[in-house]
Amino acid sequence: MTRRLKYSKAAKELGIKESWLRRHIKQLPHSKVGRVVYFTDADLERIDQLHHHEPSTGPLAATSKPSTSATSHPLANLRPLPRRGTAHANVS
Repeated sequence: MTRRLKYSKAAKELGIKESWLRRHIKQLPHSKVGRVVYFTDADLERIDQLHHHEPSTGPLAATSKPSTSATSHPLANLRPLPRRGTAHANVS
């Protein structure tokens, strides 16, 4: 049996706000019966694929592959995030 989730449960499943789903409904996969909008598991998976973006710049961006030498710790390349209110240009 296919699950049919309404806005609130679909938003909770995706980890987003219900208002975002409502605002972007025209661009999202969904089904409609009359005025009732619902999302299947396949719809939710497709939404996640379409709108999941990894950061490409900034402190949370994926870095180049760290060195794999035996003396290097796997987390050695991690740097703390800048304090609130400081410019990203100060991050080395």
